[in-house]
Amino acid sequence: MVKVYCYSKCTTCKRALKWLDENEIGYEQIDIKGSNPDENTIRELHGKSGLPLKKFFNTSGQLYREMGLSKKLPDMGEDEMYKLLASDGMLVKRPLLVAGDKVLTGFREEAWKEALK
Repeated sequence: MVKVYCYSKCTTCKRALKWLDENEIGYEQIDIKGSNPDENTIRELHGKSGLPLKKFFNTSGQLYREMGLSKKLPDMGEDEMYKLLASDGMLVKRPLLVAGDKVLTGFREEAWKEALK
């Protein structure tokens, strides 16, 4: 079963869910604000994704900007970044797609097509 971590007010998340519905792909929607992934989950998803850990941060989010993370992240270790991501779902790039051993951050239709075929 495909899992999608989303935020209900996020237009990109809405587009991603609409795309899943239109393509008749079943999924479990998880509210990233209310049920954000814990540190162990973030570590696991990061490992499966093959992406740099910085790609898991919602760099356009208000909280990211308020915390001045663009200046702080380069000096942070991975353990600190994992703890930070687990502390608040609004720091996590969304939608976050989990499909078996494939993990994608953000919604890019072509990448999702490839991951879900």
